[in-house]
Amino acid sequence: MTETESKWDEKLKRFFKDYYWNEILQLANEYPDQRSLSVDFTDIEKFDRELSKEFLDHPEELIKAAEAALKEIDLPVEKSLEEAHVRVIRIPNRIPIRDLRSKHLSRFIAIEGMIRKATEVRPRITKAAFECLRCGHITFVDQNSFKFEEPFAGCEDENCGKKGPFKVRIEDSTFIDAQKLQIQESPENLKGGSQPQSLEVDSEDDLTGNVTPGDRVIINGILKSRQRTLKDGKSTFYDLVLEANSIEHLDKDYDELEITAEDEEEILELSHDPEIYNKIISSVAPSIYGYEDIKEALALQLFSGVVKNLPDGSRIRGDIHIMLVGDPGIAKSQLLRYVVKLSPRGVFTSGRSASASGLTAAAVKDDLNDGRWTIEGGALVMADMGIAAVDEMDKMKTEDKSALHEAMEQQTISIAKAGIIATLKSRCALLGAANPKYGRFDRYESLAEQISMPPALLSRFDLIFVLLDTPDHNMDTKIANHILQSHYAGELFEQRERLPGSHIKEDFVEAEMEVIEPVIQPELMRKYVAYARKNVFPVMEEDAKAYLISFYTDLRKTGESKNTPVPVTARQLEALVRLSEASARVRLSNTVTLEDAKRTIRIEMNCLKNVGVDPETGVLDADILASGTSMSQRNKIKILRDIIKKVSEKHPGAKAPLEEVYAIAENEHGIDRVHAEENIKKMKQRGDLLSPDQNHIRLV
Repeated sequence: MTETESKWDEKLKRFFKDYYWNEILQLANEYPDQRSLSVDFTDIEKFDRELSKEFLDHPEELIKAAEAALKEIDLPVEKSLEEAHVRVIRIPNRIPIRDLRSKHLSRFIAIEGMIRKATEVRPRITKAAFECLRCGHITFVDQNSFKFEEPFAGCEDENCGKKGPFKVRIEDSTFIDAQKLQIQESPENLKGGSQPQSLEVDSEDDLTGNVTPGDRVIINGILKSRQRTLKDGKSTFYDLVLEANSIEHLDKDYDELEITAEDEEEILELSHDPEIYNKIISSVAPSIYGYEDIKEALALQLFSGVVKNLPDGSRIRGDIHIMLVGDPGIAKSQLLRYVVKLSPRGVFTSGRSASASGLTAAAVKDDLNDGRWTIEGGALVMADMGIAAVDEMDKMKTEDKSALHEAMEQQTISIAKAGIIATLKSRCALLGAANPKYGRFDRYESLAEQISMPPALLSRFDLIFVLLDTPDHNMDTKIANHILQSHYAGELFEQRERLPGSHIKEDFVEAEMEVIEPVIQPELMRKYVAYARKNVFPVMEEDAKAYLISFYTDLRKTGESKNTPVPVTARQLEALVRLSEASARVRLSNTVTLEDAKRTIRIEMNCLKNVGVDPETGVLDADILASGTSMSQRNKIKILRDIIKKVSEKHPGAKAPLEEVYAIAENEHGIDRVHAEENIKKMKQRGDLLSPDQNHIRLV
């Protein structure tokens, strides 16, 4: 026993018996399957302030002393806790990765962030048994006392003493499981324009295999340094590495957001305000004028519905996916950025620069270990339990868009790359923005024809909003006044802050800022959302349930006739349930009321009128989003196919002249040339038609 261990031995034994006796008995019962005792640092502080300070300043010696004291405790069962560990949690010394300095070396610190990489768990040798191949003598060498390639001076046998050759006897050596991790700063904690910094972490024994890329954690451990090795020798620079003592998961409860008792009181008071919905809507991007219905939907997306884990093992998502489509220059990107700012966890990326692996996950060469392949989580993994905002989704490559299908519905990302087969969590809401193919949105064409996105992906969005830039004198005047007022307030603020001797008073600036000032400050809003998602799990009342069922069945009834399209599908009903739950969460209520149901039906119908209506018939048609083809289009395609078949039979080689097809379609069936050309183009793309030359077509 070292001097430090003997100094603290009795005090540590007393601490364990006073504070953790029941936990030690449980550990003894489950040992060796369970090998760690978790100790809360606040308990050490309560017991002895000097001891707690010693843990922070000299953690290596104190952890060894604590583990030695744990082994020596007399237990009522015949078991020895020889390989048991003491894991200290809730270390107060929490330091951002970018603020780590040489003064923190050898100190007990806590690092909060997101797991970026995790290598495979592999055995690491701790005590090597070297067999001399000359005399057969076995020498045991501790891992810290030699370089593995040059184990020791020579054979310990007095009659031999040779320097080799040796071989390692695996069966007589001692191993421990080891894993290298890389922890990165969480995206929501980054300041604008700064690159996220990361730190290498060594984990051993029962800490290994417990985290995957994308997990939010606090890792408590001892900060160490390792000298860099260059091609021409060793460097004077050292790399930082954290030797993990314990890992705390933050995945489920937004623990990274500290909500104090005062915050909770303010949140509860706010929830009882009858104007809470209007206040929250006004706090979403107040610098952007109007769009109240869209801001309301974005607010509901922040609060999210309730995730359901069913007894059969299946999972129903609670996250609400929203797509904004519209003309350029109408603040889509600003709305996305503001929502990410308000979300307790949010990631913003652009479709133009995002690849499939950048959004989902990538297989990369492991720079932590020996060059093996490892998984690195993308934007959707990093936004787990939050919101992933993807701007310019229409600019993404086709193969990149297909990577979103699983992430949106199953909320997992399956990887099969470089010999690695894995499934990562991406339990996030997707907020997308896209521009129409030809610049401006045409209200007389269906959405699927105007946006470069597959219908199967569009149908996974719970809400799709169309933002039109339509000239209107009254509205334009209000928007112009709002924009100029925002600029004026900003000018006043900048002049007062930066110009010495400015005569502008603070009260005047604050009064002018009021128009763009959020009713609820962003920091409080983030805490309000986190509190709601953590503590509120609403259940639907019978009248709300009956109202949603009645709305859905009545709408479906309009599609029962043979010649009418299916207006809505079960996907829209599930969206209504999620939105209703989110609406209840806004006021921190555990009950979904009839008012919530009415609110969400209003929002849903606003969307369906814009994107779910067949422009030719004015009737709701679910197939416009599900397949990209409305019922009226399908009927026209069927008619054109029959025309082409009949015309082909009259001509040699079964080739139908295009002009003859167009003429029959217009004169006999009322299909004008423009629609006939569009539908024939669709049939060609699907492989139903061939063009032997420019003037003829034939069926495949």
